[in-house]
Amino acid sequence: MSTNVDELLNSIKKQESALIAFSGGVDSSVVAALAYKALGERAIAVTMDNGLLGADDLEHAALNAAQIGIMHVIHEVDPLSLVEVQLNRLDRCYHCKNMMLSMLQKLADHYGASAIMDGSNASDMQAYRPGMRALAERGVCSPLIRCNKDEIRTLARALKLKSAERPPTACLLTRFPYNTRVTREMIERVRRAESYITAFDITQCRVRDHGGIARIEILKEELDSFIAASVDITEGLIKLGFAYVTLDLQWFRSGSIDHALCTNDRLTSRVNARKNLGEPREGHARHVNGPQTLSAPHN
Repeated sequence: MSTNVDELLNSIKKQESALIAFSGGVDSSVVAALAYKALGERAIAVTMDNGLLGADDLEHAALNAAQIGIMHVIHEVDPLSLVEVQLNRLDRCYHCKNMMLSMLQKLADHYGASAIMDGSNASDMQAYRPGMRALAERGVCSPLIRCNKDEIRTLARALKLKSAERPPTACLLTRFPYNTRVTREMIERVRRAESYITAFDITQCRVRDHGGIARIEILKEELDSFIAASVDITEGLIKLGFAYVTLDLQWFRSGSIDHALCTNDRLTSRVNARKNLGEPREGHARHVNGPQTLSAPHN
């Protein structure tokens, strides 16, 4: 493993206090658990309820924070109020992340946190992630930036976290092709469709919405379960308003909307631009004004 637990703890202890961007997934759960071990009550986890989470993501975040023992705050934010996000532009993730980091900065000021941390890792640097630019610009500390996904899951198991075996999740805006105007109703339809499908013993599922055509991605090894429930799944999604229901024979893969653009010169230039802008570093933290002791939230 490129970074061991003691090294991570020592890196985090360099901060006087920390606010962790906490989705409840395996990456941010590992950061939250390590921050709590290193800083105790001077660490706080914040989950952004942005309307773009899966059906049970908030519940899982709360359960994971409770297991860790860290103070947990849920804060509402509306990225769809930004035109770049609403139109699902190629740099949508940058603008969305920037909005949420701005709110995290205000919360860090309120709680007196000297650093903002997140779960970005080495695997994120291998994909199209415009949001990484926002992290670099705001000096967010990413303790896991040298760890890959497998290493992070190993850490999560060692820490006995509930999230250790949780399937990966992603922002629901990734279910729509770029430059497609996205509405709350469209997002809710995808959220309900994925929740419906996973009820049929499907552990990982993405419903990509191509103008009312549902392109479903599942793990190849779960094909039998899917076929057995295919009639119910089709009827259920049609009731939700999809005109056609299809199964993607390239199976489940993260960021498949991005894969379709890989030969697009515009995407290539944006990926290169992101790399040139640098990346968050494990020891690079943003410091804020205010007291250095975390206080309880106001009622």
